[in-house]
Amino acid sequence: MCEVFGVTANKKVQLNNYLNQFFSHSNENPSGWGIATFDGKNVSVEKEPVRADKSIYLKSKLRDDVFASNLFGHIRRATIGYDSYINSHPFTAIDDLGRTWTLIHNGTIFEAPELKPYQYAQAGTTDSERILLYIIDRINNQIKDDNASVKEPDNERLYKLIDSIVVELSKDNKLNILLYDGENMYIHKNAEGTLFEKEERDVTFFSTKPLDRGDWSEVEQNRLLVYKNGSHIYSGTKHNHSYVEDPEKMKLLYLAFSGL
Repeated sequence: MCEVFGVTANKKVQLNNYLNQFFSHSNENPSGWGIATFDGKNVSVEKEPVRADKSIYLKSKLRDDVFASNLFGHIRRATIGYDSYINSHPFTAIDDLGRTWTLIHNGTIFEAPELKPYQYAQAGTTDSERILLYIIDRINNQIKDDNASVKEPDNERLYKLIDSIVVELSKDNKLNILLYDGENMYIHKNAEGTLFEKEERDVTFFSTKPLDRGDWSEVEQNRLLVYKNGSHIYSGTKHNHSYVEDPEKMKLLYLAFSGL
């Protein structure tokens, strides 16, 4: 489907070795690549609908030192949505308080009627973009309910809202996502063996597959985890919506998307 990479730290760390190893998996994920680098609440997104190891731009970028305290990487193997810039990850959207939210996704949405209206609002055609648009609408509704236009919403309420969304969308779907709001990094996976983490001093790495011989362990399944500056700060609700690969469901999805 896709692979994701993320890092959260309390200082800038050099990431070239990790990124080179991560993007070397592009032969299995040829539909595009993307990087989001976060500097405080600012985000810089670079992406192409090009196989990563064929990208002249990416090769040039990785020849220079890449330092970041928070970063996402993505390589895409398309299941829903054709190969194009607008369908490449990461995706970004801005909420009513001016925060930029960034999302990368490894998975597929089979059943989620709440996402269907966003087919007519999104720029591209991916289920991943619809997930982010839905999250932003839910956040904006909470902002209105809290009458929070003059103050930041309570972080605990925000975490609980994102938690409720991932529990809801995980049912009957594969929902491995990394999400960043300019301050916090949200991690969720519901498929066994599909997301790993490695912790060092004040740095936590996440990857679909371990990227070196270090001490990688599987991310806890079926629970939202929130990190800030490299440290785990919140755990959400433990749910039972595990995803198990079903080739027949994937076949039906391909047929539906292709119009056959």
